[in-house]
Amino acid sequence: MKYLHTMIRVSDPEATIRFFELLGLKEVRRTESEQGRFTLIFLATPDDMRGPGERAQAEVELTYNWDPEEYSGGRNFGHLAYQVDDIYETCRRLQDAGVTINRPPRDGYMAFVKTPDGISIELLQLDGRKPPQEPWASMPNTGTW
Repeated sequence: MKYLHTMIRVSDPEATIRFFELLGLKEVRRTESEQGRFTLIFLATPDDMRGPGERAQAEVELTYNWDPEEYSGGRNFGHLAYQVDDIYETCRRLQDAGVTINRPPRDGYMAFVKTPDGISIELLQLDGRKPPQEPWASMPNTGTW
């Protein structure tokens, strides 16, 4: 058995793509269905990509339904997790772009942010904890994660 992807429903695909691009993911491929009235957008990290248009080793599938729907309960989904080279730099880049750091990396290891549709994203530091660093070490949690 092999893991392929995780699907999340989105209300604003372009905003969600911009969010994941901040994390380093890129669009792998896109499918539009006139009959089904939906768009599927597959994203992956460069390390997981194969060739252009080919299925990556692990992907996030964004499902955009053309007919308006209200999605709630993003927290019920749980979360997606990504390992990052530098958790402090990743959180700084996200924060500079206007993303709320819901659970700051006070421990130098773990942080949580949310997509524009409220899906929790866990960020984990590659190769273990980094020494605590401000402003993260004293930053409180914001909202839920």
